[in-house]
Amino acid sequence: MNIPVWVNGELIDPAQATVSVFDHGLMVGDGVFETIKIVNGRSFALTRHLDRLRLSARRMDLPEPDIEAIADGVARCLEAAPAWELGRIRITYTSGPGPLGSDRGDQGTTSIVIVDEQKPFPATASVAVVPWPRNERGALAGVKSTSYGDNAKALLHAKKRGAGEAIFGNLAGRLCEGTGSNIFVVLDGRLVTPTLESGCLAGVTRALVLEWCGGEEADVPLSALYEAEEAFLTSTTRDVQPIGLVDDTELPAAPGPVTTKAMRVFAERSAGDLDP
Repeated sequence: MNIPVWVNGELIDPAQATVSVFDHGLMVGDGVFETIKIVNGRSFALTRHLDRLRLSARRMDLPEPDIEAIADGVARCLEAAPAWELGRIRITYTSGPGPLGSDRGDQGTTSIVIVDEQKPFPATASVAVVPWPRNERGALAGVKSTSYGDNAKALLHAKKRGAGEAIFGNLAGRLCEGTGSNIFVVLDGRLVTPTLESGCLAGVTRALVLEWCGGEEADVPLSALYEAEEAFLTSTTRDVQPIGLVDDTELPAAPGPVTTKAMRVFAERSAGDLDP
């Protein structure tokens, strides 16, 4: 089935959809994006994701995105798609066509919505810690930018080592995040996730886990991941995924009691409210 995509207000056959070769989202990664879960044909936490898209755009000094138009694009794409049990929506928003350099152009922004089916993640995750730190003091720290070269390289590094996700520390040597996930650890019975000052993304699922399941935000050394009693990843399409292996270190339980409770509570609360 050919699901249409939404580009700047128009539903288009994906084979016919185009953006300018001068678009700065392509040329210099000058854009932001969101990935949103589809559950039985409906979006999950759409309002939170659109709020974060707006915030990311502001932090990159991009023009304010037309959130109402993008939300309409999401609805129109979902109407044209099957009611997948699990899927994903990808929203991309760039500064639009520009010159051959970093200066922005004046031809207007580009907005794109794509929907597709999503395969479930494995029941447990194995992760690899990468040798390249996140720069928690950088201009794009915590921004969901299309400048994803660091993540692509890190995930390839992890996959070559048999892991499904890569984990970053930051310049201070503290635990930060994955390439497309946040991370929680259980230390002395305490559920902990790195603070936003660590340079990690303010994940929507991360925030919901903190609200629904408790836990605390605290900066911990990267080495704490190897010593954790339990650990799990959170992200839009994986929800709460236990970590069983960190490099060559097997964690004591995957899932342990704290993770099991978080998985149960998140499943129950998210099923009861699709736009929390």
